[in-house]
Amino acid sequence: MPTPPDPALCRALADDLRAAAFSADGLRDAWGEAADGAIARGLRLPAERALTGRSDPLAVLARLLVLGLRQPVAVVDAALPLTGAAGLIALELATASGDTIVPRAVIRPQEFSDDAGDVQWWVASDLDEAALGGPLPEDHVLGVGGASLTLAGLQLPGRVGRVLDIGTGCGIQALRARRDADLVVATDVSERALHFTRLNALLNGVDGIEVRRGSLFEPVTGEQFERVVSNPPFVITPRAAGVPAYEYRDGGLVGDALVAQVVSGVGGHLAPGGVAQLLGNWEYRAGEDGLDRVRQWVAASDIPLDAWVVEREVLDPLAYAELWIRDGGTEPGSPESTRLLAAWLDDFAERGVTGIGFGYVLLHRSQGSVPTLARYERVTQPVGEALGPHLAASLAAHQRLADMDDAALAASVLEVAPDVTEARHHLPGAEDPSVIELRQGGGFARTLEVDPALAGLVGACDGDLPVGVLIDAIAQLLEVDAAELRADLLPRVRELLFTQFLRFAGQSPTGARRSAR
Repeated sequence: MPTPPDPALCRALADDLRAAAFSADGLRDAWGEAADGAIARGLRLPAERALTGRSDPLAVLARLLVLGLRQPVAVVDAALPLTGAAGLIALELATASGDTIVPRAVIRPQEFSDDAGDVQWWVASDLDEAALGGPLPEDHVLGVGGASLTLAGLQLPGRVGRVLDIGTGCGIQALRARRDADLVVATDVSERALHFTRLNALLNGVDGIEVRRGSLFEPVTGEQFERVVSNPPFVITPRAAGVPAYEYRDGGLVGDALVAQVVSGVGGHLAPGGVAQLLGNWEYRAGEDGLDRVRQWVAASDIPLDAWVVEREVLDPLAYAELWIRDGGTEPGSPESTRLLAAWLDDFAERGVTGIGFGYVLLHRSQGSVPTLARYERVTQPVGEALGPHLAASLAAHQRLADMDDAALAASVLEVAPDVTEARHHLPGAEDPSVIELRQGGGFARTLEVDPALAGLVGACDGDLPVGVLIDAIAQLLEVDAAELRADLLPRVRELLFTQFLRFAGQSPTGARRSAR
């Protein structure tokens, strides 16, 4: 079991890193944009070459703590005057081998911006496959990757009391959640992961993060939270001998059962009005749609839940298996890779799996007893990094609309969201457009094809006249029945309000600036 990190040593290390300008910008300046991008792809040679001949503290720490390269004890002591090589060893970030220091972990700067301002964290995690030079150990603690950044950007803004982070890993979601929460409870089955979470909280001077060991909801029996966030070990892994079971991605269950357990079980741990957000995989099986499976998991909850599930992509079994075999550090085309591929394909064939979906799950425990939101959709176009404010605005619009009948909606004054544009496409020589599109610059970057009546209504929503008055005017202009046009347009107005093409007049943007890099 790892030794609890010494708070004084963590403060000293933070001071040393700060003094060395060990930051994302500092490292990019040291080795250049091309090398920085190569590191993200697991290639460290360009960065090594860029640092050749340099012995300043930033270069020494970049080699040791980012690239995972051994460094002489003397130069480490010089680069970390407050911590020293002995301090790194005491924090279990390195070991000594003769007169050199051997890294046991990496520390990488992580920038984050939100409404409260800009922050930069240092996030420690286990050495990656590039530093190890081979497959990862099964107890590997992953650093900040693409999925971590995606989930961080999805987290809803707004002050809350208690947040639960299930499967915290290195603690990045806990750090992010603590920006808006009074207390974060971070859980994991891995004691090593909890060690990194403690270390990263101390290293960044963040209090109010409580770590507990256990699987899923076991460590919080009987407790409720206003927010639950989870990047669970959702990767579908064969339960076969010789297939590595990486703790950071494999929950030890068959197929997509772990995600099913989180979805169906989280309701009891949400306080009324609370929201759970997670990433997940779900299987498509012969004759069974993946999103329908998620719908069944939500229905299995003992607590009625609103659900908004967004599927971002679907991979075929072969592509999925290849992705996660490479992720473990196994060389493509090697005999070991071939053996693992056969195990994955056999596992999928046994359950008749034809595809694997990936996406975002948002669950809301409403104040009432009957769910009012059941939205399961596929959004495959590129989207921005920080969707949290957009999700929050959509939920707020839904909750407001749930209490409004058509008469109340018709009496509402709306305005077009500032990121919405219109495109009209004409056939050569035609006076009227053949296609009218509304395009969203932010959020999910949706493009909607609309008819002239809806386009006219959206164009007229400038925060002045009620929707009903505008529809009556458009009906007169188009020489159609006003009541019939209202019946046609008002349901679509509800959709445009939820998707944030339109908003209620006077509504202020929610958290316009929030991103992680």
